[in-house]
Amino acid sequence: MTALETLQTFDEGNLPDLDTVVLGALEFFAETPVPRLETDSLRRPLVVGSGNAAVVGKVLFGGTRAVFADESTFEYMLSVYDDIDGVVVISASGSKHAIDIVKEAAGQSVPTFLITTNPVAPAAEYLKEGHVQIFPKTREPYTYNTSTYLGMLLSQTGEDAGAIVAFIEKEVAPVIPDTFSNFDAFFLLVPPEFNALREMFTTKFDELFGPKVAGRVFTLEQTKHAKTVVHSDSEYFISFGEENTLFGESDARLTIPLPEKCSAATMMAIGYYVIGRAQKQLPPYFKEHIESYTKEASEIFGHAIKPIVE
Repeated sequence: MTALETLQTFDEGNLPDLDTVVLGALEFFAETPVPRLETDSLRRPLVVGSGNAAVVGKVLFGGTRAVFADESTFEYMLSVYDDIDGVVVISASGSKHAIDIVKEAAGQSVPTFLITTNPVAPAAEYLKEGHVQIFPKTREPYTYNTSTYLGMLLSQTGEDAGAIVAFIEKEVAPVIPDTFSNFDAFFLLVPPEFNALREMFTTKFDELFGPKVAGRVFTLEQTKHAKTVVHSDSEYFISFGEENTLFGESDARLTIPLPEKCSAATMMAIGYYVIGRAQKQLPPYFKEHIESYTKEASEIFGHAIKPIVE
């Protein structure tokens, strides 16, 4: 069974690990085209997202004059910048905080757009026709949000999803040891050009492991500034693209190769894949708690949230 076939058939009793979901999503995009972002008309957009959607917004609009915000700061940003010519809301589900953000922005007569992967996104009903752009996604466990944001990044970078799969299987998978279970803390060093993605990786540690396993993510230069004052024998250092010779014990270091031409989608996929391999070797914290969490989240947000996003 291929990774994509696994995504199409799993149930709540056999949720896949993140590494499998990464490969399945890439297989999906190798045969499924992604649309081009349709926000060229905006010169000074306010780009809003919650969690990793906010990070994706920073990547997608990083080379523009965009202003960035999340669910806690968007109203303030909208009031401070008087030259905002539109609001772009990024939300995989198009629900939860996205609904309130869209309603508030649209209510102030600011051109508002929604980028989502949900064809029936609740936030879409408050927007004009043509102001909702839907990206394709695969079926995956709740919060993984791998295909959802990977497709958006691929639309900007134009990377070859099939080539990313081949690189992971040939260059990344073979160097990952089977000793991750000996550690309860992981320190990821990412290239400076992917600084925006650090938050995505940190969030993924939070979602998969909570307080059980620590995940810290910095660039090499950031790490030099007092990030290793306190040492732990159970912390493992993983560097991406460049060997780490400075931090961590020599037997607790791993270098993950990156392609010569590596853009954001490739970095996201490889980072998620490595975290997924750690998930596979460590206790199944996520799988043990996701059902009860989604029940609690359903009450918090006032609508049904399930362990599997179809």
